[in-house]
Amino acid sequence: MRQRIKRREGTVVSARMTKTVVVQVERLVRHPLYGKRLTQRKRYMAHDEQAQCHEGDRVLIIESRPLSRHKRWRVSAVLQQAAR
Repeated sequence: MRQRIKRREGTVVSARMTKTVVVQVERLVRHPLYGKRLTQRKRYMAHDEQAQCHEGDRVLIIESRPLSRHKRWRVSAVLQQAAR
């Protein structure tokens, strides 16, 4: 049985490493007691083979096999480029 591939959409916050970018993904969660909506942020290291991503770009990342100690995601598409 095949599992669904996880996808996340986020913003590139660092593109200084070779073939690697750091993508910050934000999501809204509701506080369990008070009901206030809070923003949670998580950073993922993603593989960028062609080095096409730059800081500020909006990208789609998909889950992949482990590529290094911290990289388990790949950049699938650049959705919106940052103003340069």
